[in-house]
Amino acid sequence: MAERVIPLVDHRAAALPPPLARAPVAAGTLRDARGRPLRDLRISVTDRCNFRCSYCMPKDVFDSSYAYLRHADLLSFEEIARLAGLFAARGVTKLRITGGEPLLRKGIEHLVGLLAALRTPGGRKLDLTLTTNGSLLARKARALKSAGLDRVTVSLDGLDDAVFRTMNDVDYPVAEVLAGIDAAQAAGLAPIKVNMVVKRGANDGQILPMARHFRGSGVVLRFIEYMDVGATNGWRMDQVLPSAEVLRRLQTEYALVPLAASAPGETAGRWGYAGADGRHDPALGEVGFISSVTHAFCGDCNRARLSMDGKLFLCLFASQGYDLRALLRSGTPDELIDAALAAIWQGRADRYSELRASLPPEAAHALRRVEMSYIGG
Repeated sequence: MAERVIPLVDHRAAALPPPLARAPVAAGTLRDARGRPLRDLRISVTDRCNFRCSYCMPKDVFDSSYAYLRHADLLSFEEIARLAGLFAARGVTKLRITGGEPLLRKGIEHLVGLLAALRTPGGRKLDLTLTTNGSLLARKARALKSAGLDRVTVSLDGLDDAVFRTMNDVDYPVAEVLAGIDAAQAAGLAPIKVNMVVKRGANDGQILPMARHFRGSGVVLRFIEYMDVGATNGWRMDQVLPSAEVLRRLQTEYALVPLAASAPGETAGRWGYAGADGRHDPALGEVGFISSVTHAFCGDCNRARLSMDGKLFLCLFASQGYDLRALLRSGTPDELIDAALAAIWQGRADRYSELRASLPPEAAHALRRVEMSYIGG
């Protein structure tokens, strides 16, 4: 087996200064260089996680000596809400709180409350959701709902306890995550989505057990192709199980019919369980496929990502972000921060997933990419 090389570059230090803006920019929805609107903002609130999943925070990199960001380096909840309000004024309708593991951030319910109070220019509440590994969800679900959270997405890579403990690499039991999902349902954080990263040879034997468990439960199960996010997870193409193969495995047991996208720019391809009449039976639910490796969806990507220390990234596979914290903490007025946001998005031309297939493998591996644990999923 080839020796694994762990990069020593700290990608958190790679930041671009925001464009200098001396005048406000006309109000309205922003579009990037490819005509894509800005609709979705992913907000990372911590670089810490209590799991060590190999595809995200492998233990040999994120060990006891790893230097996490200081609390003073993180955006405060008020700073996050200030930026989110500016994004909402520019067309963002969905906010996703992420991490690391966001429920590790002390007082996260306060941030939920601040974000839940935001409105679009037309007065509509933003769709507010949170992605979690589920380990703290049982004790937090009711407080999150009371604070204004709409729904949650839970990462769960298998139902077999031994497989799940291996995937999270901290020997955490699957029963605790399932209890968190139950608590979230009881609290009304719905519809719940469960994301399973499928890694060939590691947990692909869990595809059908996961489908059996969640079919008809009201939970939407989504299968995610193992992606080359960051540079520490040792990604190889031969470990990717294409979504088409996952679908074929499901179809050995269930009849599935394709469903239309529920919103423009949706990342997941949707398939519904069919009833006896061959049509989608909503009571049986649906599954989704996020296929960034084999079926790029860059063409209508409408997402931006804000790191916990205030850097704005325009792609999950980006290598650098724009330092918005510097603007916030230098006394820059909202109208000039807004102008900087407009200039950043209007100059966006990112399409890494589309380009990946045209790059030689060595060139793709050589590209610097920020870690998922820093930018958020």
